[in-house]
Amino acid sequence: MLSLKNFIDMLKAKKYEFEIHEHEPLFTVDESNKLRGKIKGSHSKNLFIKNKKNNFFLISCEEYEEINLKKISKSLNFGNISFAREQYLFNILGIRPGSVSPFALLNDKNNVVSFYLEKKLHDSEFLNFHPLINNATVTMVTNNFIEFMIENEKKIHIFSSTEGIILKTYE
Repeated sequence: MLSLKNFIDMLKAKKYEFEIHEHEPLFTVDESNKLRGKIKGSHSKNLFIKNKKNNFFLISCEEYEEINLKKISKSLNFGNISFAREQYLFNILGIRPGSVSPFALLNDKNNVVSFYLEKKLHDSEFLNFHPLINNATVTMVTNNFIEFMIENEKKIHIFSSTEGIILKTYE
């Protein structure tokens, strides 16, 4: 499993521009609100869910986006979903609660988790995600984030939570 140092080294080795912000551990969107104005870009909430067939999904959306899991599940054909237990979070993504982010997908060597990025985040200039731990935040230009994830063999589904459709898929 990647450590923060390994992750940062990956970004540097590929010459990706990013900013890292260290802060106290943040577990919720409400806790992270005190950093608004100090860290540029769009901020996210990240949901790690599974269905009854043990298919796993990571949904990243703008922090204030109202996500109706029933609606999203139906429109994106996820089936009956619920939040995945902590053991799945650790065994598949190598992280603890409060640290969920797309960067944890780098630990998913078998690509068992399907990644969905909401349109509002996709359309923003800068994205912010925890880098495998919740006492830091990494800011990247959105296009660089997408390029980095694709380079690391992570498929990204861009979806509209309001329309309930996949708009684009990066592979």
